[in-house]
Amino acid sequence: MQDVHLKRLAANRIKHGYSVLTDLDFYDKAGAQEGDIVRLLDPQKSYVATGYLGYENRNNGWVLSWEDEKIDQDFFRQKLQAAKDYRQAFYANSDTNAFRVFNGDGDGIGGLTIDYYAGYYVISWYNQGLYQLRSKLVPLIASVFQDGLGFYEKNNFPDAPVKSQYIQGDQAPAPLLVKENGLTYATYLNDGWMTGIFLDQRDLRYDLMTRFGPGRRVLNLFSYTGAFSVAASMGGAVHTVNVDVAKRSKKLTAEQFSLNGLDPNQHEIRVIDVDSYLDYAKKHHLTFGLIVIDPPTFARTDAGTWQVEEDYSRVIKDCLSILDRDGILIASTNAWQVSKDEFYKLIERGFDQAGCDGLVVEEYGLPQDYRVRETYPESHYLKVFALQKDE
Repeated sequence: MQDVHLKRLAANRIKHGYSVLTDLDFYDKAGAQEGDIVRLLDPQKSYVATGYLGYENRNNGWVLSWEDEKIDQDFFRQKLQAAKDYRQAFYANSDTNAFRVFNGDGDGIGGLTIDYYAGYYVISWYNQGLYQLRSKLVPLIASVFQDGLGFYEKNNFPDAPVKSQYIQGDQAPAPLLVKENGLTYATYLNDGWMTGIFLDQRDLRYDLMTRFGPGRRVLNLFSYTGAFSVAASMGGAVHTVNVDVAKRSKKLTAEQFSLNGLDPNQHEIRVIDVDSYLDYAKKHHLTFGLIVIDPPTFARTDAGTWQVEEDYSRVIKDCLSILDRDGILIASTNAWQVSKDEFYKLIERGFDQAGCDGLVVEEYGLPQDYRVRETYPESHYLKVFALQKDE
């Protein structure tokens, strides 16, 4: 284990529990390479913390411990076991069998997540540095989560050998059917970086089913596989329109409806970019009682690029022009670089541009299984507001 030296401000920040390392934090790395476990020292050469080097977005590594301890198999095993123990209530829930069992830095190992899908586990690596410890960590994961029928991995970093692959155990059927809040969803564990459902939106889907969806016409923008619309429809939504630019979304959305006994032909599944559909809806005087906006952080399509900071306010303005009086607008983002205050300002700007007011009726963040470290604010990446239109 090598010693590396931090600048004064970086050392102070880390002493107060901030767990991310950036390239600017170091005076020098003393030859340490990506994947190395390092002792972090302040300018007086006093111990600050222990971490590892791994490039991830703007990060240069993660703190693993604030105690001068050995980072070995037992260290990682304890972190994995504590994470599993923390989720025992989720394992016992008969209505939901898909959830997160290890959430990166929130469970003590930044750059690693593990999700549970009806008996199967999906391991996601977010930097090459931690991936270099894969040969040691995968057997540990399999031994702690020994109930797993099979294991898959996803590599979410540049120059990864593959995006997704089966590792060991039984291979999951495709689709693998999972339950959430009593509903059924199709998932595909070995299909790129995504699986067919975003597990962090479980709480919102429940409220779409029980609170916001009943009796309303629903417009689901950036709909992916239509999970929001399925939840709203199972709660009594009268009609849904699902809009996504990806051609495969049509088949996948129809599948989700059918699995829950809903006729996909009674719902609209449109393969079109969001701006074009909103323009169409305005020209044809279509209105909705509930509109859900849950875009990717960044996307490039034939129609151009989408960026949260540049485009969100405009889409909200356009949505408000077709939202019923007293209708509900769901505004969601998973952009970690946009704070909750900044996101709310984007929403306010959209309402101002539309010339109407809104009342926040509910706010959502990450569900309980997505454990976070409170001293690392950026880990609260999911921001969702439910607003009622007030003209």
